[in-house]
Amino acid sequence: MTDTELQRQARRNVALAGGFAIHLLVYIVVNAGLLLSGRGRGVALGWGLGLAIHGLVTLLKLGGQGLRRRLVDAEVQRLRSRG
Repeated sequence: MTDTELQRQARRNVALAGGFAIHLLVYIVVNAGLLLSGRGRGVALGWGLGLAIHGLVTLLKLGGQGLRRRLVDAEVQRLRSRG
């Protein structure tokens, strides 16, 4: 990857992680208020499921990029050793 491509990918990764962090912060603040007022248990559970899915997708995307890179590097090494 070129430096420009690395910068672009780094910006995407930071934006992805930042988006999840904002979602988590809003979830905590809003649901704390709802739970303190005696309402919102169902909201907290439903939104929590959505937050968990968002977190899983974020984790897989960020972790999956490293996995894909390692697999490609391993395949390149394998092809080089054959030839």
